[in-house]
Amino acid sequence: MDDWLAHLSILECDGPDAARFLQGQTSANIDHADGEFAPLTAFCTPKGRMIANAEVLKVAAERYWLLLDGSLAAPLATQLGKYAPFYKMTLRHREDLALIGMIGEPESWVGNATLPVLPDLDWHMSRQGDTVALRHPANRPRFLLILPISEVPSRWQAANLDVHGATTAQWRHADIEAGVAWLTAEHSDTFLPQMINWEALGGISFRKGCYTGQEIVARAHFRGQVKRRLQIAMLEGTSAPAIGADIRSADDKRVGEIFQAAIGEDATHCDALVVLNTSQTDASALFVGDRNLTLRELPYPLERLDPEKVVGA
Repeated sequence: MDDWLAHLSILECDGPDAARFLQGQTSANIDHADGEFAPLTAFCTPKGRMIANAEVLKVAAERYWLLLDGSLAAPLATQLGKYAPFYKMTLRHREDLALIGMIGEPESWVGNATLPVLPDLDWHMSRQGDTVALRHPANRPRFLLILPISEVPSRWQAANLDVHGATTAQWRHADIEAGVAWLTAEHSDTFLPQMINWEALGGISFRKGCYTGQEIVARAHFRGQVKRRLQIAMLEGTSAPAIGADIRSADDKRVGEIFQAAIGEDATHCDALVVLNTSQTDASALFVGDRNLTLRELPYPLERLDPEKVVGA
């Protein structure tokens, strides 16, 4: 088993003050991270722009893992490290952990006592010893396993699993299909959380206390000032455009940009996440260079989802 998701990383916050520290920095209510629900969150600048987005996993009484794009693990640690000395906690990039993706529900997993029971709900987690399982949204069941790199060979052999890990390309394509946008270093300090539909995925708690950037994020929501939005699209051709590539209208005005793109599963086109101006009403005439861009329907409603409703708080 050597198919690991090389683009993702874990940043660990560990110590008596870990929850209090994170509560003042994240858009999530850290109390919701209870070892079962693993909420989405955003880390913002004072101006409300996202430094990184992540999923929060509570893996012990005083230990939290932040799942995020690997290119942002060090920058986020540097940013959070400015405040960490005032709290009894440590930050650590867990480079000793393997992150393995599975798309489809493996039959050999059921009833295997050495591994976690796979979660039934998206953005939920389970644990068994030093192994964590996460469920992410997709057309088919999609799971992320996190365990020590040193344990992977023996664990797979002992469990006699018929599982082959998803490649990074397959996992990123599944994220596009699910309308889930993970920031990379190229996106940092560019978007408000709402511009990538983070509140529609439950990644912002509007009922918690203050956090860095909270005032701007709340104002944008309640005053309806979000002028760009994430959408899914299909692009002609089989060469993926660069992150940030211009999207233009029929009259050659810049109306958006490519957030992420990947060659489609049938290798006849590219699937993409795009961020478009909300004022762009003619969705039938969009172009990246000389290639037609066609918008597709999001798999979730574009409306606020309070995480409190997910956890029943």
